[in-house]
Amino acid sequence: MAERSMTSASRKPFDVDAVRAEFPILSRMVHGKPLIYFDNAASAQKPEAVIDAMAHAMRHSYANVHRGLHTLANETTQAYEDAREAVRGFINAGAIEEIVFTKGGTEAINIVAAGISASIKPGDEIVLSIMEHHSNIVPWHFLRERKGAVLKWVDVNEDGSLDMDSLAKQLSPKTRLLALTHMSNVLGTVPDVKAAIAMAHAAGADVLLDGCQAAVNLSVDVRVLDADYYVGAGHKIYGPTGIGFLYGKRAKLDALPPFEGGGEMIETVTRDLVTYNAAPHRFEAGTPPIVEAIGLGAAIRWLSAQDRAAIHAHKQALLTRAVDQLRGVNGLTLHGTAPGKGPVLAFSLQGAHPHDLAQILDRHGVAIRAGHHCAQPLMSHLGVSATARASFALYNTAWEVDAFVAALSKARAMLS
Repeated sequence: MAERSMTSASRKPFDVDAVRAEFPILSRMVHGKPLIYFDNAASAQKPEAVIDAMAHAMRHSYANVHRGLHTLANETTQAYEDAREAVRGFINAGAIEEIVFTKGGTEAINIVAAGISASIKPGDEIVLSIMEHHSNIVPWHFLRERKGAVLKWVDVNEDGSLDMDSLAKQLSPKTRLLALTHMSNVLGTVPDVKAAIAMAHAAGADVLLDGCQAAVNLSVDVRVLDADYYVGAGHKIYGPTGIGFLYGKRAKLDALPPFEGGGEMIETVTRDLVTYNAAPHRFEAGTPPIVEAIGLGAAIRWLSAQDRAAIHAHKQALLTRAVDQLRGVNGLTLHGTAPGKGPVLAFSLQGAHPHDLAQILDRHGVAIRAGHHCAQPLMSHLGVSATARASFALYNTAWEVDAFVAALSKARAMLS
């Protein structure tokens, strides 16, 4: 059932202990300590509903999709297309034809980049923010290298918010596309994407939003935003790896050429001619990630059955609790303090390499991320080579935040 078809009364009241019981991995111990998983911005853990849905598909009704007329093929095709409908409802797309299954957010962005490449001329501009993930940078560099496109960069303010004045200056009649994160995976910043989209459209440009972080943390409505393209990754919304989605306005997808050739993307093939299927199947060449798509559908239905407003408040409370305890710690810098930011906490500790912090915290059972987070232009802007990052999910608790802060204090003492 799609999220927007459910009334608030039909959603489960949020109970973090009950939610935790649905995630088998959270009961394990790491180095003799209870696992505290704060690496959710990289990849979230999976509830029983997702694990069971995928296992059931493989045990009871697996077959290839869209190709057979037998019972197993019909059952699996229905489950696969039900997952597409789940994605459609989750982001409020207008039609299932606007939802393309991909291997992940990265492939989704590459489909758009490859699709517009034929019409890119030397001097055409792609506008990016300095806080983009590499997946929303490198495909546009391909257009720079191969087609002569020009990349133009939008700065962030001191608090990590998007500099809207900088955006206005970078947009021009030559701008073909604005590629912008809906939530930074490092700073947690949530730009005013609706305003940014309106500015880009006024300049005659299309807009692609990287929603890999936002989709799990925000209620996304692509029609209200008026995004031309929106991408997401299943593994960040409690689903499996190897599956993501590309939303595109129907006219935009219809105008894109195929990304890969073979299998489902064709209509007819002769010795002298090939004609292509309509979207979304035009972009789903070969055997798709069937079981993974079914898992993604299960994840979306599971998440949509929760009280997402209560979950949002819970995660923001965890972020506030962590910030309040860490603010003022000597030598510790918090990166990204923009109002309304998501539950992502990047930080640096003077004299301590982030990798050393992560390894010490691991000995206390705390899993955080350390590195450049696939955001090297942002690291350069911040004047660091890497940061440590804790990121919070609906199954995390106040007790875990306190344990993380205590472990970080011990790491700080050890490294100093």
